[in-house]
Amino acid sequence: MAFTRLVAMRPLEFVCAPMCAPRAGGNHRPLAVYRPAWQYPRTVTDAIPTLNHWVLTIVCPDRPGIVHAVSGAVVEASGNITESQQFSSADTGRFFMRLQVESAADRETFRTALEPIAERYTMEWRLDVVGRPLKTLVLASTAAHCLNDLLFRQRAGQLAVDIPLVLANHGSLRDLAQFYGVPFESAPVTNAEQKAAFERRIIEAVEEHDIELVVLARYMQILSPKLCERLAGRAINIHHSFLPGFKGANPYRQAHARGVKLIGATAHFVTSDLDEGPIIEQNVVRVDHSRSASELVAIGQDEESRTLTQAVKWFSEDRVLLDGARTIIFR
Repeated sequence: MAFTRLVAMRPLEFVCAPMCAPRAGGNHRPLAVYRPAWQYPRTVTDAIPTLNHWVLTIVCPDRPGIVHAVSGAVVEASGNITESQQFSSADTGRFFMRLQVESAADRETFRTALEPIAERYTMEWRLDVVGRPLKTLVLASTAAHCLNDLLFRQRAGQLAVDIPLVLANHGSLRDLAQFYGVPFESAPVTNAEQKAAFERRIIEAVEEHDIELVVLARYMQILSPKLCERLAGRAINIHHSFLPGFKGANPYRQAHARGVKLIGATAHFVTSDLDEGPIIEQNVVRVDHSRSASELVAIGQDEESRTLTQAVKWFSEDRVLLDGARTIIFR
């Protein structure tokens, strides 16, 4: 029985060589030469430039022609718009826009294209790389649930943040931070002098690490008006939504005693007005009389973690824009 042997062959490339020396009779024929194709490492992707993926956000007074002008600037920068969202506020007369753009152009090319229309339309604009991790400082106290969720999702690649440091007014969460390989510092805040020193350390950390976002992950201290002003628009807090009905250290037990039917959480920007900053995200869960106080605590902590992480995610993706006392969220 005969067997056929299969031999794997590399692809060949046909090459026409220059004219050879004339043969007898004066005929000229090109030589057909076969050369291995791997000697010519040319691929389709070699001719395609590397694309940058940009996110562009714009806020300006509303007027006709903005979308057309922005689209023209993107085309001028050889960009292709892959995602576009916009909103015109009838209350404030302001226009909000978020674009994601593919382009081989660099940041300076975009700046050159955008600056003329930014001046014409009085725009505030921001251009960043899609998915770039945002330098984030986390403040904490003793509750672990929000901090754990942030650190876990950072490690899992589910949150575009880079957390170089956790600052806390208690040391009980040190092991949690170290488990995720994140530096941890703590100092007591029990009087005005200690509070001032702790806030100075916050400012130092912001400058030292080029912090772009500060997250209060159940940090149970009130920031001074001066620090709130310094962090305006880039500090996010989380609290349960029982306020102002159930204040104090045990709001869930108070809620249980009153037979609440909804448990909620609110993530908002930090302002000098306690728990009254622009709201970024809110969630609620319906409960009933069968739930114990400890079950309400567990449910509430889950909602707090989920709500805070969602707010941080949207902020890190440039989806949150301020419109006075409220936010515009481009989901």
